[in-house]
Amino acid sequence: MTISRKYNRTYHYPFSPGTSSDDRINKHYWEDLLQITQVIHTEKLDGENNCISRHGVFARSHATPTQSPWTSQLRLRWSSLKNDLGDLEIFGENLYATHSIEYRRLEDTFFVFAIRENNHWLSWEEVCFYAGVLDLPTVPVLATVLLSNYTQQLYEKEIFTLAAQPSQFGSVDAQTQLLCTCEGIVTRNIEAFEVDDF
Repeated sequence: MTISRKYNRTYHYPFSPGTSSDDRINKHYWEDLLQITQVIHTEKLDGENNCISRHGVFARSHATPTQSPWTSQLRLRWSSLKNDLGDLEIFGENLYATHSIEYRRLEDTFFVFAIRENNHWLSWEEVCFYAGVLDLPTVPVLATVLLSNYTQQLYEKEIFTLAAQPSQFGSVDAQTQLLCTCEGIVTRNIEAFEVDDF
């Protein structure tokens, strides 16, 4: 039995470039979005999805706490936070190791993108509050979208524009060392929601 559940699988937009047969696609994304009042677009960072909770630091599987060398800094940080976490599970992108993108302007290596408390995903406001209390940075917010102000065409155009920008942290292709765009865009409901509604 695991002591923590892994992060839910994130669905892709049907117009997302670079998807593979392993990726899940939400073909009805616009109908789903219209049931939400407001979303935010955040930068998808090219790192490892890690979670810190009172039980330890977890990699994607959440089977047991990780002991990987690239989480050593995060585990050190966790040791000073673990008694303050309670039921909070802090999910973030760990950029300690370089993957496809090298970031030239990093001031930290762990960026929070979500917080789960029991069966509840916290609102973005709550995520920012707890991240601030714990002295953890959040992923960059690229846009806040009031969906009633958008058509589907305008919405998609904005995502393409945002995805064509470089990373907020100075993105360089790790192999060629040439400037590159950010890894992608992640969209989430700005409000809190239940785990079953992910």
